Amino acid sequence: MLQQLRQYFSVERLGRPVATAVPMLWLVLFFLVPFLIVLKISFSEVLMAMPPYAPMFEWSHDMLLAIKLHLANYHFLFTDPLYLDSFFYSIKVATVSTLVCLLLGYPMALAIARASATRRSVLLMLVILPFWTSFLLRIYAWIGLLKDDGLINNALLALHLIHSPLVMANTSFAVYIGIVYSYLPFMVLPLYANLEKHDSTLLEAAADLGAAPWKAFVRITFPLSIPGVVAGAMLVFIPAVGEYVIPTLLGSANQLMIGRVLSDEFFENRDWPVASAVAILILIVLLGPIVIFQRYRSRELGADA
Repeated sequence: MLQQLRQYFSVERLGRPVATAVPMLWLVLFFLVPFLIVLKISFSEVLMAMPPYAPMFEWSHDMLLAIKLHLANYHFLFTDPLYLDSFFYSIKVATVSTLVCLLLGYPMALAIARASATRRSVLLMLVILPFWTSFLLRIYAWIGLLKDDGLINNALLALHLIHSPLVMANTSFAVYIGIVYSYLPFMVLPLYANLEKHDSTLLEAAADLGAAPWKAFVRITFPLSIPGVVAGAMLVFIPAVGEYVIPTLLGSANQLMIGRVLSDEFFENRDWPVASAVAILILIVLLGPIVIFQRYRSRELGADA
């Protein structure tokens, strides 16, 4: 009997459930529970009280549970142009920034993957080096670079390339610069991880068969790197949609991204139900890219196995 109990509670038998229970508990506590709370608040009615929303569940005098669902918050989001404009502007900024990161990051990742072992370590360190500095300080540095009397305008004026300072600060251009600069490593690293595993003999065989380098890239290298492209694109696009710090510091007050609108509703207007509805809609929209990312990530891990 004792031997059977030892076999039942053995490390081999309980190891996998215990190992998976820890991340599942983490997801439940720090994702599912907050999500359900925000979802509940999104169907509430705003109140001038603490907390500033009406309860969804109430007990009547005859001890019956009453559930109050208010869909006005979601209707308000689809009828007010402020939310629609900020939402589509966020999608536009995230899409353009992702494409620019791909155009810049792919050659960088390819050069690192084909460099020697010594140079590869140095180049990877240079890619990761910005993370050693505070994110907020790096964005503040761009304010000094892009303002009218900043380093870029002073250098262009000194070289007589321009006659008056260029307006770059507090524009959409500054937002694109900040997002591309901040999220470019998230594009380079997944691409490098994919490109580094490619079999170089495939390119040698293509060259022996008379294929030009560009044709070998189009027919071999790029198709094999699609999982890395998707992973990098999702790692840039998903956080860029809800970006708050960069548009606030570098962007214009007339072009709000959805992250800024969400913050204003929570902390300035104190309209928690509308802000929660905005958060739920953002999560629903990003659910598709997250699923795509997980699908390609699982496929790549399966290929590695």
